[in-house]
Amino acid sequence: MAVVVEELLRRSAPRALGLLTRRHPTQFDHCEDAMQEAQLAAVVQWPRDGVPDDPVAWLLTVATRRLQDVIRSESARHRREAVVVARSAAGEPAVPPADEAGPGDTDDTLRLLFLCCHPELSPQAQAALTLRAVGGLTTAEIARAFLVPEATMSQRIRRAKQRVKEVGGGFRMPVGEEGAARVQVVLQVLYLIFNEGHTASSGSTVVRPDLTAWALRLVRDLHRALPQEGEVAGLLALMLLTEARRDARSAPDGALVPLADQDRTRWDRDAIAEGVALVARTLERFGPGPYRLQAAIAALHAEAPGVAETDWPQILMLYRILERIAPSPVVTLSRSVATAMVHGPLAGLEVLAEVADDPALAQNHRVDTVRAHLLELADRPAEAGAAYEAAARRTESDPERRYLLAQAERVRQPGGSRGGAVRGGPAGRCGGQAG
Repeated sequence: MAVVVEELLRRSAPRALGLLTRRHPTQFDHCEDAMQEAQLAAVVQWPRDGVPDDPVAWLLTVATRRLQDVIRSESARHRREAVVVARSAAGEPAVPPADEAGPGDTDDTLRLLFLCCHPELSPQAQAALTLRAVGGLTTAEIARAFLVPEATMSQRIRRAKQRVKEVGGGFRMPVGEEGAARVQVVLQVLYLIFNEGHTASSGSTVVRPDLTAWALRLVRDLHRALPQEGEVAGLLALMLLTEARRDARSAPDGALVPLADQDRTRWDRDAIAEGVALVARTLERFGPGPYRLQAAIAALHAEAPGVAETDWPQILMLYRILERIAPSPVVTLSRSVATAMVHGPLAGLEVLAEVADDPALAQNHRVDTVRAHLLELADRPAEAGAAYEAAARRTESDPERRYLLAQAERVRQPGGSRGGAVRGGPAGRCGGQAG
């Protein structure tokens, strides 16, 4: 029942928050707080009393009552403004009941996305606020996605909500240059949410399909609304190609299955066909872009019969282009794996050294995971085992930890190292990485 409630809240809360914000556009911070309290009430009451027929209406009703309590409380604290508040309130229309929502109120999630990506906020604050308000991720999950401490992320979200309240901006879809700038932030947010679902950063499961499905739905909606945006199409293709591998990425007992060991007959061929076709059309029409290049890399993985038959030289070339137009330590990390597959593990280790000490990756397990993989390919089992163990200590995902510790034990066994063998890359996030 807890899983059912969580999935319902993931789908329903953004819609309810969108409706609430539409009706109270200057109270976004209080709307978001009220919706959080409504979700907490749902977690307690729905398993006990049963799931309501209309979860969105239930959440909206509870959150509206809480918001009205907050507004009344604020009015009481500002008695000197009581007359002004009363006169202003007298001219405002009452909030309609949840079951009387008009046709335009059915799903305001996209408007909510763009509201959170307000131009007065920094890109980091925009993404964090959207993940919290629309994506439903916890502050801890968002902090891990951005590779910052949880306390830092909590302060960032709180300041962002206050800033949106101060500057306003309306509950609308932006257009022109303003809209183009905000689209890029929206894509970054949806990419982060999808990645959290593709490889859960903590917990007992490898994937969180509720998050990947939610992100995919929103990207589809955005693609329908903005068909002229090449990067929207690129991100949709990337998500389709990555999600196609989902069922093969974990064993029945929940254990992580790396790319080299996945049963490719379990990959979703319809999703792969759609993604590959979208990549071809998008690259032909718009040329290269960060998400389009990552989608092209994912397409090469998806179309290959096996790891040994993968077009690694092409993948390496695409990573080099990606690194030029959108440099990041994560891209270089992925390029180190592709380099090893083309030029050997020692060459890959040289590339890895370029970002091994990057502060953005200092607390992340991915550097140690890639290092372990490349050391194993170089037939250095003792060092590979130590690196696998170091990665296991850093990850907060139980399946990843079990997988990494198992690899450490395997490489230390006589004949356990597969040095020099062609294997898939280490388990990782989406975007052409081999997990």
